[in-house]
Amino acid sequence: MKFNYGKIFLLGFGFFGVSVIWSVYNAFVPLFLANKFGLQPAMIGFFMTLDNIAALFIQPPVGAWSDRLRTPIGRRMPFILIGAPVGALAFGFIPVASILPLFVACTSTLLLSMAFWRTPVVALMPDVTPSQFRSQANGIINFMGGVGTIIASLAGSTLYEINIAFPFWMGSVLVILAAALVFIFIKEPKEYEKEDVKPDMFASLRELVQEKDKSGLRILLAIFFWFLAYTGIEAFLTLYATKRLGISEGDAGRLMGHMGLLFVLFALVAGYVGSRLGRRITISSGLIAMGAMTVCLALLPVEVLTITLTKLPVLGTIRVLNLFLMGAGIAWSFVNINSLPMVVDLTTAARLGTFTGLYYLFSTFSAIVGPNLNGLIVQLSGNNYNTMMYVAPLFLLVAVALMLGVRRGEATDAKW
Repeated sequence: MKFNYGKIFLLGFGFFGVSVIWSVYNAFVPLFLANKFGLQPAMIGFFMTLDNIAALFIQPPVGAWSDRLRTPIGRRMPFILIGAPVGALAFGFIPVASILPLFVACTSTLLLSMAFWRTPVVALMPDVTPSQFRSQANGIINFMGGVGTIIASLAGSTLYEINIAFPFWMGSVLVILAAALVFIFIKEPKEYEKEDVKPDMFASLRELVQEKDKSGLRILLAIFFWFLAYTGIEAFLTLYATKRLGISEGDAGRLMGHMGLLFVLFALVAGYVGSRLGRRITISSGLIAMGAMTVCLALLPVEVLTITLTKLPVLGTIRVLNLFLMGAGIAWSFVNINSLPMVVDLTTAARLGTFTGLYYLFSTFSAIVGPNLNGLIVQLSGNNYNTMMYVAPLFLLVAVALMLGVRRGEATDAKW
């Protein structure tokens, strides 16, 4: 198996499509829920975890299923060709839903369909990439995902100011194009490594728990804690910006784009650093830096965070707040780029989808708890959205402590 940069960039369009959808969803659905349907923070937090509840029950078993599936077009492609079009159609109807039950129906369809194809499209990366190049490959794929986040957040925010439906329709078109490019240009391996035992997610998790070396379990628990911090803030970032800092909805929608911009610029760097210094050290450094940035957001007064530094085309207004979010974007690239390669390098080629599913099991369960916990904390604090900035560093600190005991998951020289 050879490493092909062009193939990985094309494969990245799959993650590009996923990122476009979720970036628009996370930026504007909370605003709909608060301003259009009048929901309270705790209920918004719960609503914003419904996608993760769906993913929790769908993504991990679908990953194991895709390991076992054999079709003329491959073991991953059928999931992509079904999930992407259905998700795109449902996404396009979200902004025009005028009553809450219809809104919930559209979002529920989106959540189920997106959960159906995410694990298979991500599992394609280790399918076509040797172990020693997986951090770089994941850097490329997340670079493409970051481009999707930027387009969705920056162009989407501009479109939102024209018509609230436009960013959703843009996302629908882009995800269809992305899935089509993956199907046309990425060819799955013709032969797969065989195992006596069929891939099973819970059996694999049980093996990790029972192993004397707890590296695999520690990695998965660390993933849970750092996503607890990240997803909790992500779900409420636009409300934090509008309610606490007084920033307009359009500018608030661009914040994840600014963070994503730096994530994109450093995605390839993070993959290279992970392959040179080691994934554990790279991830731990990113976690510490993220914690520092979040502490600064918690402690600095509103008057300082909202100081306008400059205004740029497309990017909009750049404030002191944006600088810390950009720093967090760099740190997040060091964490996120190297985590999936660590997990899949705990196993063999026959169970790549299964272990990708384990990665999503822990990150998704965390993404359910995070927004709910943050929504509850914000509501109990009298709707003070700054409280979540105090909580996140504690979760990141736990993740760092867990990573200190990890001894496996680094790149190998295996040629399968």
